[in-house]
Amino acid sequence: MNVYLDNAATTPMLPEVIDEMLPFMRDHFGNPSSTHAFGRKTKTAIEQARRRISSHLNVAPKTICFTSGGTEADNMALHAGVEQLGCKRILTCATEHSAVLKTAQHLAKSPDVTFGLIALDSSGKVDIPSLDTTLSDGIPTLVSVMHGNNEVGILQDLEAIGHCCRAHGALFHTDTVQTMGHYPLDFSSLPVDFAACSAHKLHGPKGAGFLYVRDGLRISAHIMGGSQERAMRGGTENLIGIIGLAKAFDLAMEHQEEHAAHIRSLKQQMVAELRASIPGVEFNAGSDTEDSLYTVLNVNFPQHEKNGMLLFLLDLDGVACSGGSACSSGSTQPSHVLSALGCQSDGRSSIRFSFSRLTTHDCIHHATQAVARIRGAEVLA
Repeated sequence: MNVYLDNAATTPMLPEVIDEMLPFMRDHFGNPSSTHAFGRKTKTAIEQARRRISSHLNVAPKTICFTSGGTEADNMALHAGVEQLGCKRILTCATEHSAVLKTAQHLAKSPDVTFGLIALDSSGKVDIPSLDTTLSDGIPTLVSVMHGNNEVGILQDLEAIGHCCRAHGALFHTDTVQTMGHYPLDFSSLPVDFAACSAHKLHGPKGAGFLYVRDGLRISAHIMGGSQERAMRGGTENLIGIIGLAKAFDLAMEHQEEHAAHIRSLKQQMVAELRASIPGVEFNAGSDTEDSLYTVLNVNFPQHEKNGMLLFLLDLDGVACSGGSACSSGSTQPSHVLSALGCQSDGRSSIRFSFSRLTTHDCIHHATQAVARIRGAEVLA
């Protein structure tokens, strides 16, 4: 049995998404910027996709700018904040995705821009009083905080952070790559200026995503070359990817509560089975709790002679999971997220299991049995 438990890295495309994309591979190939009938057909499809996505977020279609994915959307927001909207400081968390951390550090190479880390409380969430104090100095600031952490599942309070930013005139960007399509998000009421989405995290195609830009904010292109996407992103649109993204979003939101209940039950099952078979097992950053991202479980295993080979041995047993973010695959450095949260300890090993609506209870049981066999623990029936 092959079990895929690395859905935070990417999700399999749904058949309905592929079916929606196929006509735009075979028949509808016109350039959306062309004025003839072939181009008008594809341009209309893109604008319909934009309207469908914006309706799920309760915002105007013009606030959605299609990108190549979450990394580009994050980059676009940070560059716009500094280079176009007058921000002189970027504040983010040590636990952020590298798309934000590396971009912020790069922008801070300018003598006019500074970069700082936001204080976190003991649970890894933003310390709002500390952020409020920092922002009170009046420096024009862009705050960037991920909604759901991709490694350990910490969920940040977007409303509290956003209101703190608004009170001090700061811009607020949030990476919602792990939560878009998994949680209801109403950007007409949430105090958010920018938000990122990636299609392949919600059963859509790779290479497609969008940046939400609050209505009233005017930004220009980060990628130059054409006037596509209301002059916010040059280059011919990824028509096929956008079509797939919109369909995946529709399917995610149509049954969002049902999907969430199913995945939560999978996570609870894995927690229970691991606790029953692995004495001393722990869960990093409270990823086993109800108020964490329900698609992610970060497990901290007790010392064992096979800890260093655990990922490899699980793969041999047909279980796909990860040691952290897929973007840092191949790195010999420990997870910067676990290090920032103080979750690294000698001899112990951490593995991220992440789930989707396609994961089954049999998948979970197979995975926990595999872990138990590798560690020589009791295998649950």
